Amino acid sequence: MRKGFTTGSCAAAAAKAATYMLLAGVKKEKMNIETPAGIMFDADIVDILMSETSVSCAVIKDGGDDPDVTTGSHVVATVSIEKESDEVTKEPVINIDGGVGIGRVTLPGLDQPVGNAAINHVPREMIEKEVMEVCHLLDFNGILSIVISVPEGEELAGKTFNPRLGIVGGISILGTTGIVEPMSSKALIDTINVELKQKKALGNANAIVSPGNYGLKFMAESYDYDLDQSVKCSNFIGETVDMACSLGFKGMLITGHIGKLIKVAGGIMNTHSHEADSRMEILASCALRAGVDADAARRILDCLNTEEALHIIDDEGLLHKTMEIALEKILFYLDFRAGGRIKLECILYSNEFGLLAESKGAIAMIKERE
Repeated sequence: MRKGFTTGSCAAAAAKAATYMLLAGVKKEKMNIETPAGIMFDADIVDILMSETSVSCAVIKDGGDDPDVTTGSHVVATVSIEKESDEVTKEPVINIDGGVGIGRVTLPGLDQPVGNAAINHVPREMIEKEVMEVCHLLDFNGILSIVISVPEGEELAGKTFNPRLGIVGGISILGTTGIVEPMSSKALIDTINVELKQKKALGNANAIVSPGNYGLKFMAESYDYDLDQSVKCSNFIGETVDMACSLGFKGMLITGHIGKLIKVAGGIMNTHSHEADSRMEILASCALRAGVDADAARRILDCLNTEEALHIIDDEGLLHKTMEIALEKILFYLDFRAGGRIKLECILYSNEFGLLAESKGAIAMIKERE
């Protein structure tokens, strides 16, 4: 699959091109930079606007084969001279800020402090490195202002995690390698880590997580829990436990639909269907332990979804007992993953039956803030 280049790489290439055009007075429609991954990025430079005091140009974001919402957006750099310097030995100074379509950080715990433009530290380092190279080449040792903007950024931000993270007004300029890996699981895990880190910085003693939006909605409706305090962990149950431990949370509560979390009762820590299934096998084994007969177990195994299977177990009068057994196994494997480093709680629900089971400390963990 084809790789792409991050918004950070686009910003660095646009800033380098704009700086060259400003200081050399020569139009530049191609610019080459080296990404932190060591891969060269030959960027096409578009939307060039040149004047004596500033230059603006853009690089169109190409995320490769990754379904990146920012693909096709214009990452614009506007470079102007804040101060000329006649001190030959003085190093150039590069001031970087965000303009239209770049979010502002309003909550702690992120890569940038509150008040800063959401241009992460690696893209900032990339921009400074590439611009410094041009300054040294053209003997400029004054102060440059570089403003990064994305005209489409405010609209695109609603399709990203930024609103949940307290980044307002636009997208973030991101990237640690400069390269976009197609369908990157790492990118999703990194996002979960950012959210967890922020919740910790905001004073949350416990990580309150759910695999998906329905779990978060169940928390809000059943326990009046503030959605902004929770984290969506997708299918990465094991990795989320690891990160919660590493970040120093006292505890972690996971709330999820039985169709997702029943896999954890079998020790499956990535619950994506491409990774593993066995929902019916695990559910049938829990039901057998609860006392259903072989015929009921066979009917559970033939079910297409867990909601259908729950009806069979309920008809046997063993739904509560089966869910308690499933919950016990889920907690066992979560604790096994955590190695006793963190207290773990769990809430199970279904669309039709509502609350199925909750561990003894779940409610207390929801209410605990410190």
